[in-house]
Amino acid sequence: MTTELRTLARAEWDDWHDGILRAFGVSGVDDRELHRELTEIDRSVGAWDGGALVGSASLVSFRMTVPGGAAVPSAGLSMVHVAATHRRRGILRSMMRRQLDAIRDAGREPLSVLTASEPHIYGRFGYGMATRRLDADIDTSRVALDVPPGTDGLRLRIADDPSSVLEACEAVYARKVPERPGMLRRAPGWQRWPLMDPPSRRDGATPLSCVLAEDEHGAVRGYARYALKPGDDGYGSPRGEVRLRDLEALDAPAYAALWRFLFGLDLMSVVAVRMRPVDDPWLHMVGDSVRLCRPRWRDSLFARPVQVGAALAARTYSCPVDVVLDVEDAFCPWNQGRWRLSGDGRGATCERTREAADLALSVRELGAVYLGGTSLRTLAAAGRVRELREGALNEASRAFSCEQEPWLPHGF
Repeated sequence: MTTELRTLARAEWDDWHDGILRAFGVSGVDDRELHRELTEIDRSVGAWDGGALVGSASLVSFRMTVPGGAAVPSAGLSMVHVAATHRRRGILRSMMRRQLDAIRDAGREPLSVLTASEPHIYGRFGYGMATRRLDADIDTSRVALDVPPGTDGLRLRIADDPSSVLEACEAVYARKVPERPGMLRRAPGWQRWPLMDPPSRRDGATPLSCVLAEDEHGAVRGYARYALKPGDDGYGSPRGEVRLRDLEALDAPAYAALWRFLFGLDLMSVVAVRMRPVDDPWLHMVGDSVRLCRPRWRDSLFARPVQVGAALAARTYSCPVDVVLDVEDAFCPWNQGRWRLSGDGRGATCERTREAADLALSVRELGAVYLGGTSLRTLAAAGRVRELREGALNEASRAFSCEQEPWLPHGF
């Protein structure tokens, strides 16, 4: 039968969502209504073979921090799947074509971003790895924290129901968002995303809890959401695990107080850290014991400019830059050609030009360097960027860099 690609109808949402769960090997979810609420129906498509869903893709409207602190509208590509019975029929390509064309036609979002369980799929559509994440399993029986002055002056308070302190936590999160590229300003409803805690996914851990760090006036300076999984070492000695969900703090003492709390929980000897910034400060609070924390770095967010000129003009640059980029973009040919980027720490312009190119690269490489987490020099060493004018590579690579590593705080 002929596969039909069409915009999702609200009445089709349950079948659409069930098809996605099957594709990702999930038998069911207890947070179905939140998923329904956050789905942007008019930005979601399904591929149907008769009455069977055989593919899906959805766009999510975000505002993402870029270097310089601006919140740039970004289209998050999510819920992408093709049924195993319908592979190699061009369904994914047709969905990507439709979604990227729709982003361009709407004219609101110069960027598209995604997370990927199979990253190699998306390079051919122009997405480059823009951020990484840090995972670690910290052996708190062998690792000690060196905390800064002022840590003891904070009060810690536990909220067994994290939703009861959600407003205070979101206020802290909102103040942190402009500081780090890659962070997302949460639209209404998305503040509940980090609280999702279905029993089916706890794997023996307790329900999610939240600890707050407060100053002498009762103002919240930071928070950490976590769960506990009891266990032993096989010989009767406790060896439980603290599973950190997320942690944000407004200053160093609050940050240290939260980590010290997690390290000191009774009957727990491991803090399992997932999806943290690769330059997370706790790495510098454990001294030479960092190797005992078993750190692991993984890919996280992938980005691609949908409108090259608007995307590059939306961020600032760490030093003055004036460079002509020869951009290859076979999938979105409206980006193909030469662009002159001129900017500094105050702003930038990026416009079409007929001038000779200084650097040649594809839109995939632009996506990788856009948030400052990957350097143009590194990509050049890998043969992904070509220097056409001597000195242009060093100039542009310094300009695209960022003081803080970019970081995606949660999936979507």
